Amino acid sequence: MPEETQALEAQFDATVAADRRIEPRDWMPEGYRKTLIRQIAQHAHSEIIGMQPEGNWILRAPSLRRKAILLAKVQDEAGHGMYLYAAAETLGVDREDLTERLIDSRQKYSSIFNYPALSYADIGVIGWLVDGAAICNQVPLCRCSYGPYARAMIRICKEESFHQRQGYELLLAMVNGTDTQREMVQESVNRWWWPSLMMFGPPDGDSPNTQQSMAWGIKRHTNDELRQRFVDMSVPQAAALGVTLPDPDLRWNADRGAHDYGEPDWAEFKAVISGSGPANAQRVAHRRRAHDNGAWVREAAQAYADKQAARTKEAAA
Repeated sequence: MPEETQALEAQFDATVAADRRIEPRDWMPEGYRKTLIRQIAQHAHSEIIGMQPEGNWILRAPSLRRKAILLAKVQDEAGHGMYLYAAAETLGVDREDLTERLIDSRQKYSSIFNYPALSYADIGVIGWLVDGAAICNQVPLCRCSYGPYARAMIRICKEESFHQRQGYELLLAMVNGTDTQREMVQESVNRWWWPSLMMFGPPDGDSPNTQQSMAWGIKRHTNDELRQRFVDMSVPQAAALGVTLPDPDLRWNADRGAHDYGEPDWAEFKAVISGSGPANAQRVAHRRRAHDNGAWVREAAQAYADKQAARTKEAAA
């Protein structure tokens, strides 16, 4: 390794060890850059794809208030995707290329969004469990070693926390409603609990990127640590709602000071992230159609930008 590169790597390591931020113009190892691109792109794709299951319920929400709440949430998710694509671009990648990778299935997004939202109760459960799991995952990212990603996460986490409260408030209204509404909530919880646990990724022993990401300060906790935190957070919330979490192995362990819980179906997880989930094809096809249908907007924006640049150049001449 050249002496200059050794010095740069030593400076990078010292910055990470001191819990300071790496900024776009700083030298960074190529592996660090590639890991960030993969993680931030996957995160951005997840926000954009995540608009689909909820957006499908905007027109069917039962009141104007519920429509407005859901519309605002879907708009927030679009904004999160844009923040994250912008953060990825500081690493030298192109947003258009990232989109192409998504619609060509060359980059992944969160496994949870390959499950369909079958009832209106799912909107509340997605807010409570899915956004709750996202909060557990994302709050530590506010201390990520890469500055643009960490700063984007501060606003995203504030909005995700509000989404989680909105979902819980909707479920609280439903469980205090009719017997049918309570049954809808329980049925939805039964479907979404295990996919929510899988959101944290594979067990630590099967996670190839965790240790290096933690050494670089990108991640702060392992997958299993975050999963445990989510379970411990969710159990008292489920009790307050009066719903049962569908895990016969779920119980408090006084010795550990945490809940024991059953093993998710990791074969299902691998199938879903490999493209064989209930809604994988539907999600990617919908995103591809939206991208194709928006081509004229991108072309018009580019033509306008070129025209303005030409005018500026002409005026300067």
